[in-house]
Amino acid sequence: MNKFGYMKKLMEIVTKISFSMKYNEVDASLNIAVKTRICRFNPLKMSSTDTNAKSDGPIPKGARLSRDVANLDTIPPDTLSKVEECLQPFRLSVEKLQDVSSRLRKDLIRGLGKHTHCRAPVKMLPTFVRATPDGREKGDFLALDLGGTNFRVLHVRVVEEMQKLLKMDSKICAIPQEIMLGTGEQLFDHIAACLAEFLESLELKDQILPLGFTFSFPCEQKDIDKSILIHWTKGFNCSGVVGEDVVRLLREAIHRRGDYDIGSVAMVNDTVGTMMSCGYRDQSCEIGMIIGTGTNACYMEEIKNVKRVEGEDGRMCINTEWGGFGDDGSLKDIQTEFDVMVDRDSLNPGVHVFEKMISGMYLGEIARLVLVKLAQDKLLFGGDLSVALLTQDSFETRFISEIEAENTGLQKAQEILSELDLPAGPVDCQIVRLVCDSLSTRSAQLCATALATIANRIRVNRGLDHLSTTVGVDGTVYKKHPNFSEKLQETVRILAPKCDITFLVSDDGSGKGAAMVTAVAQRLAMQSRILEDIDGEEEEEEHEEEDDEN
Repeated sequence: MNKFGYMKKLMEIVTKISFSMKYNEVDASLNIAVKTRICRFNPLKMSSTDTNAKSDGPIPKGARLSRDVANLDTIPPDTLSKVEECLQPFRLSVEKLQDVSSRLRKDLIRGLGKHTHCRAPVKMLPTFVRATPDGREKGDFLALDLGGTNFRVLHVRVVEEMQKLLKMDSKICAIPQEIMLGTGEQLFDHIAACLAEFLESLELKDQILPLGFTFSFPCEQKDIDKSILIHWTKGFNCSGVVGEDVVRLLREAIHRRGDYDIGSVAMVNDTVGTMMSCGYRDQSCEIGMIIGTGTNACYMEEIKNVKRVEGEDGRMCINTEWGGFGDDGSLKDIQTEFDVMVDRDSLNPGVHVFEKMISGMYLGEIARLVLVKLAQDKLLFGGDLSVALLTQDSFETRFISEIEAENTGLQKAQEILSELDLPAGPVDCQIVRLVCDSLSTRSAQLCATALATIANRIRVNRGLDHLSTTVGVDGTVYKKHPNFSEKLQETVRILAPKCDITFLVSDDGSGKGAAMVTAVAQRLAMQSRILEDIDGEEEEEEHEEEDDEN
């Protein structure tokens, strides 16, 4: 190598070191600012995911949500001003969030109504789960989790003495494309065959075990063991299933085999499973929430308020389907131009509007559209656009989590933007991080607003000055994003100041949770039989006393 070669190599090394130092400086300044923001936002000390979001009074007058995420001095003031102007529609004040909560509160009531339910965007579906775990559940259970091209079969043991929910064994079974598009009989015969192989491998074929069935397709649940398929999604189109009870179809397939049987069946929504799996660990858990690819929540409602179900006493878990909030146009004032574009280009325009502003399936695409707009306005990448950035869904939601990571975020931003063929310098990476923070913050705040609405409703329903409860949570957005959970909890504390809320991350809600729903249903059935036996004995004793008197 001649001296010019050495000089060229040396310059490359110096450039890399200089570039790395710039990123380290930017990351350091950003980390300090992020910590400062959290302290300003939450004057009370808050911990992380499994924490109490304490509240000790009414909402402070003029309470504000902090939004600065970094020391942005390195961004030219004129550029920063224009970027902030573009992001302004994503900034929601406490007053606006309270207004959104008020709208949702009305929609919850509409969804519970006997005559208003059909028009309600938030469907508030009864699950016929009438209790949460109380620690007395025990026994062996099966769980069947069907919601995609694979399904799981599990054997779960509930140990009362240890207060543990144990996954003993599990098996994943594939569903071939020809079965996904074949007849319903073929599908359920395949499920029954896989279940038979699983039981045989564990030498459980001679036992009749209760089964929790997580069937993640749109259904109308008629009872704990009766669920009617409304329509197929996720690439399935099996004939003869829509409009039919899927529990009956499963039982018929098992009976066609004739070599084993199952006990009672409990149909389970994955959100309910999340609540129930956490409920066994913390018996004050009465809310389940998922923030992942989609978003939803369930909670224990007073039966007297569930107008489509007979009864006045007790409680029932309601599957809110809160993703549909706004489907009637009630959220148009907070939808940005980017939300409108995402909805328009989705597979189901006008459906699940709230979910499209929050969940992992859509956050990345919203971010991509914002970046395209900023580049077109020559505020990013020197005005350059790549084919990759112009491709729908090319900016994945996981990129948002990676770019907002505390120590590695800006370096990761550089790598991601490079993969998208974008000429990004340190300032570009800072702006992209600001965009990501704006979207994840809005998502967390809107989700927190819905959760606070439910917590406040439970407190008012029960006539309590203060409510202490636990929320079972699942979903990749909540679990994987570096500060989503903190933003959400902080916002809940402000919007539900009379609710003390513990957040507990679920462990396999669709599997273990399904088994726990079955365990609780079995316990309640056993208690009911005991009460019937006692009532029968009392009647016999009364008859005997009458005979003696005669």
